[in-house]
Order: sequence, then structure tokens, then C-alpha cells
Amino acid sequence: MIRYAILGGVEVTNGDRVFTPTAPKVRQVLALLLLRTNRLVQADAVIEELWGDSPPKSALITAQTYIYQLRKLIKQEGLAPEGSELLVSRPTGYRLQIEPQQLDVHIFEELLSLGRQLLAEGRPQAASQRLQEALDLWSGPPLANISHGSLLSPYAIHLEEQRLRALELRIQADVKLSRERELIGELRSLVVTYPLNEWFHGQLIGALHRAGRRGEAFEAYHRVRSVLCRELGVDPSPELQRLHQEVLTAGAPARPVAAHSSAAGRL
Repeated sequence: MIRYAILGGVEVTNGDRVFTPTAPKVRQVLALLLLRTNRLVQADAVIEELWGDSPPKSALITAQTYIYQLRKLIKQEGLAPEGSELLVSRPTGYRLQIEPQQLDVHIFEELLSLGRQLLAEGRPQAASQRLQEALDLWSGPPLANISHGSLLSPYAIHLEEQRLRALELRIQADVKLSRERELIGELRSLVVTYPLNEWFHGQLIGALHRAGRRGEAFEAYHRVRSVLCRELGVDPSPELQRLHQEVLTAGAPARPVAAHSSAAGRL
């Protein structure tokens, strides 16, 4: 089956064979069509994505040339199913017609939704598996090998937020499965990658405390407090302060707050 990917670089593959356009602008047009799979993409939208508010006089002709190059690639490589048209032209724009399961972001969204549902139903083992499958579809930042115009930029940001959401939910599922010790290394990496994300810091502090590593939990709290004070001029959230108090009193630590709590949301 021909597969299309945007969770990382924009790619077109069939098994080990790669059919991704080599020209950057053609890849950018393909990404826009994939973003709106099976929907009409207006020619004006293609021009806006490629040139923003300052299109050249030849913008329409140039955009049509990129569409022609895509159509030529589709024909040469036999990407269209027999008897059907893959890239359809209409008077006002273009539509890329593919099956949803051919596009990685569609599979990701389905797995994310299923993982969220399984977690809500109290099935953390199945939720963790489905959410990890969703995360395994990623090979890097979304749309990594193309420029992002005014239309693709917000979509790339949205995709990255969805990836973080899947990661948060999988961590929640693993905590419910008492996998704190296995999570500590991953959480240490995450707080370095996302130093202002208080939710990740809270997960690390809680995991260290529940693993009996009280001194390291103290260090983790003081590290995030220092970062927030230096970078934002604010104190840690009430949730983080509560975790710190639990470590101080050596009380039984509460389970971490759900993702997108005030601790994560205000950042």
C-alpha cells in the first residue's frame, strides 16, 4: 500500500521504495494537500502557503507547475489506484484522494482517541499500548523537511501539541500501572526538553518520591523552581508546591494530577 507521512518529514513510500518529491516547493504543496486530504484546496490557498502576502505575478502559473510535477510523479510511479484519479483538478483548486489509513496522522488520531477512551474506562494496560503505538508513528518534528507557510505553521504546532497530549496520557497510564521506576529516565529527559512544562516536572517529582528517592525528588523540585523564577519570574504552581510538601513531610504521595491541569495549562 502507498503510504503518506507528515509526522516527521513529508514522505511517500511503498514498502522500502520512496517516492517523495525532491523539489522543496513541490513537497510543500503535497503537504498542504495531505493536510486537507479528500477536500478541495483552493488555488489561492496554495499561493498563500507558498508566498504569503507577497506572491509574484507568476504565482498562479508557478503553482500550476508544481501541481503538474506532482501529477507527473503520480503517473510515473503508478501511485494512483487502477481506474481512479489520485490528484483531481477543479476550476478553483485541487483535491488529493487517498484512503484515510494511508496517512499516518489519521492513524495517530485514531490511536490517540482510543487510548484516551481506554484510560477513561480504567484499562491502563491497553491504553498504554495504544498510545505508544501512536507515538511510534512519529519520526521527528511534524513536516520537518519543508518550509512552513501561513497555513502549515499552525497545523505543525497543533500536531506537536497532539503528540505531547498522547505522551501525557501514556505516562498517566504507566503511572496507574506502577511503572514509576521505568518512567524516571524518560521524565528526566522530558524536563530537559520542555523545561517550562510544570506537568512533566510534577510527574518526575512524584515518580522519584514514590520510588523512595526522596533526595532526588527534592532536587527536582528546587530545579524547576529555579527555572521558573529565572525564566518567567513566577513560583511553582500550587500542584507542584503540594508535591513538595508531601516530600517534606514524607507522607504518602498522591497520584499525579491529570495532564492539562493548571500546572501544565498555564504554561
